[in-house]
Amino acid sequence: MTDEQEIRTLIENWVTAVHAGDLDAVLADHAGDIVMYDVPPPYDGVRGMEAYRETWPGFFEWQRAGASFALESLEVVAGADVAFAFALLRCGTVAELEAQPELRLRLTIGLRKQDGRWVVTHEHHSFPHDDVPPAVAVADIRDVFDGWSVGTAAGDLDALMEPVAEDVVSYEVDGNYTGKAAVRSVCAAGLDSSPNPISFVVPDFDLAVSGNLAVAWSIDHVTADGTETISRATRVLRKTADGWRVVHQHLSYPARA
Repeated sequence: MTDEQEIRTLIENWVTAVHAGDLDAVLADHAGDIVMYDVPPPYDGVRGMEAYRETWPGFFEWQRAGASFALESLEVVAGADVAFAFALLRCGTVAELEAQPELRLRLTIGLRKQDGRWVVTHEHHSFPHDDVPPAVAVADIRDVFDGWSVGTAAGDLDALMEPVAEDVVSYEVDGNYTGKAAVRSVCAAGLDSSPNPISFVVPDFDLAVSGNLAVAWSIDHVTADGTETISRATRVLRKTADGWRVVHQHLSYPARA
C-alpha cells in the first residue's frame, strides 16, 4: 500500500467512524497535540486530544437527528514524512441539504509520519460564509428592478418572470396569487392593458439583508398611456445559485378617506 493509499484509507475510516458516532475510532490515528479549526468556536482552534475529544458528543447527538456525514471527494498528497489531504463532505440535515443542495463541508487534514505510521496533526473544517455584503446585495437587487424596467418597456414577459421564484406568493392590488404561473398571468394582463409601451420604475429602495434573504421596500412608479400610478411595494428575495429570486411581494395603495 502506498502512502497515499494508506492516508486515504485512514480518512475514509475516520469519516465512517464519525457517521457511526464511534468516538474511539474517531480519535484513533490522531496525534496527542492535534489542532483543529472547527466550524463553531473557539476561534483560535481546539488544541490537544482532550479538547478534541470533547467536541464530538454534541456533534453525534445532532447527527442522530438524521444528519449526514458523507465523503464526496478526497485528494491526498504525501511526502516522505509529511502529508496533507483536502476533501468535500455532504454534512447536514435532510432539510438543510434540500434547501441548499450544493452545501458542502470543506475539510483539510495535515498528517505526519510517527513511528512508521501516519497520524493526523491538524484538521480544518468549514462551511462557506453565505452572507451577502449589503453593498453587493443593493447592486444585485437594483439589477433586478432595472431588469423589470427594461422588460416592461419592451413588453418582454419572460424577462419580467426570470427573477421570480416558482413558489412566490404575491399580494397584488387586486388579489392574492400563489406560484409563478399565477403571477405570470397577472403580468401578462398588465402588459396587455395598454396598446403603448408601459414604464415601470423603482427610483429608490431601502434594503435589509442577512445571509441569503433580503427585504426591499420602495415606491413603484408605473406609467401607462400618459397616466402615472404610484404604489407601495415590499418584496422578499432569496439568494440562490441562479441569483436573487422574489419569493414574496406585497403591493398596495394607501386607503382614501
